[in-house]
This record gives sequence, structure tokens and C-alpha cells, in this order.
Amino acid sequence: MRIVVSGASGLIGTSLVNAVRADGHEVVRLVRREPGASDEVRWNPAAHDLAPDVVSGADAVVHLAGAGVGDRPWTSGYKRTLIDSRIDGTTTIATAVARAEKPPKVLVSASAVGWYGDRGDQVVREDEPAGAGFLADLCRTWEGATAPAEEAGVRVAHIRSGLVLARSGGLLGRIKPLFALGLGGKLGSGQQYWPWISLRDEVAAIQFVLENDGVRGPVNLTGPEPATNAEFTAELARQLHRPAVVPVPAFALRAALWGFADEGILAGQRAVPSVLLDHGFTFTDPTLDSALRYALG
Repeated sequence: MRIVVSGASGLIGTSLVNAVRADGHEVVRLVRREPGASDEVRWNPAAHDLAPDVVSGADAVVHLAGAGVGDRPWTSGYKRTLIDSRIDGTTTIATAVARAEKPPKVLVSASAVGWYGDRGDQVVREDEPAGAGFLADLCRTWEGATAPAEEAGVRVAHIRSGLVLARSGGLLGRIKPLFALGLGGKLGSGQQYWPWISLRDEVAAIQFVLENDGVRGPVNLTGPEPATNAEFTAELARQLHRPAVVPVPAFALRAALWGFADEGILAGQRAVPSVLLDHGFTFTDPTLDSALRYALG
């Protein structure tokens, strides 16, 4: 297969590129700087600049690019960055796919479980409507930006990722140092559900979606057993052999992270991977215990 990938230098993109290359596939990486390798092609999502011939003849396009949701407090300026980085990039890729002389068979486009908003302890499958809030609105617009590709008859899958657990970076990269010092604990009430997934299952699930023609539309990329924040932090502390007795109150999170605290940390989605399971995907890390053992090395 020839696979065009945006966001190839990110946490998920780097592992995906390595995995598909190991399987013998060719990868073309989209970059916003001057290309420095033969497998790189420059694009400019802010200017909606991507030549259709870059994706023409490719078997698949995987679009993962976008500013990090939890990288900075949600000022009005950073909210604009989050919107523009997703909508401009997705529109640019979907338009190029639609205009390609030989369109790829599938476009796998990143999204997030933030689509559902705060759902409490409700079990959330892919057929649930979008929730309320900035993240839910962002995800709805983000997924809608793939319309040109869908209208051109290309199979489109929206991968709604949960919290990706990796050995470096991501969620654990932020909280592991505190837990290792014995300064970890539940965040807020701890009752909000955190839909986790190990990085290796995230990558395997993307490959599964690429290879299975029957998978289209929204796909939850989450482990089959979502955990509450209290359960998550307790298990992390257990595996690190540290106590988890320093809870972080909601007001402190709001003061530090602004809107991201309410929608990204204190809100929760008990999202389950119904589409993956219905199509026969097998998780390497089906439990939080297994996913954390992998991520902690």
C-alpha cells in the first residue's frame, strides 16, 4: 500500500509510520516545512494548499495533524488555533482527495471522544449524537470538514481517540512524574470516566480500519473497559508502587487550565469501541492493567 500521512511526527503518527513501514508499505509524510527527506512532501493547510496529485494513486490517506488540545490553557486565541489547525487541515486534505485523478480508497481522519461531551456514567457508542461544549462543537465541525471526500465516493472513517497511553509523551508524560514522586491522586471528584487506549492498540486499530472496507464513519478508538479517573489514578499509583493520596481539586485545575479542565479532565465519556469489536478487532491491551504495564515499560 501507498499511504499518505499528515501529523507523521506526532505521538501516534510516528508509531503508525513505523508500523506500516515494518509491514512493507510505502509512506508519504506531509510536512509544513521544507522537505528534508525523499518521503516528505510540503503542504500548507492554512492556505489550503495541497496538490491533488500528492494523494492521487495512493491507497489511503491518514490525517492526524492538529494542535494539541491539552498543550496550553484555552484562551480565546488558543481556541482559535485548535479550530483552525483542524478545520483548515481536514478541508485541505479532503478537497485534494476529492479532486485527485485517482482518489485513494480510504481517508482515515482523526477526531476525538470529545464529540460526546460529558456523558457521566452512560455507556457511549458511535451512534450517539454530539454533546455540548467547545470540544463537542469542534469535533462536529472537524468531522464535517471531510465532506468533499465523502461526496466524491471515498470511504471515510473518523477515528474518535481516547486517552492514548504511551511510554513517552501524551497523558502519562504529563502526570507520571508527579505520581512517581508520590504526589498523584484523583482529579476533581474522580468519578468522570477516562476512555483510555494503549498506543500499540491505537496504531493497530488505525491499521485495522485502513484494511477493512466495511469500516466507515465514526470509530471509537478506546479500550473495551473505560475506567473512572479514580480507578485510573489508583492503578497508575499501584503500578508505580506509590501512594495516590494527593487529590487535585476542580478549582485548581480550572485556574491552571481554563476551559480545558472542565471539558478535557473533569468531564468524561464512558466510550466503548463497538465498531472495532463488531468487526472483529482484537485488543492487545484489553484492560487498564495491561495498557499501563505496556506504557510504563
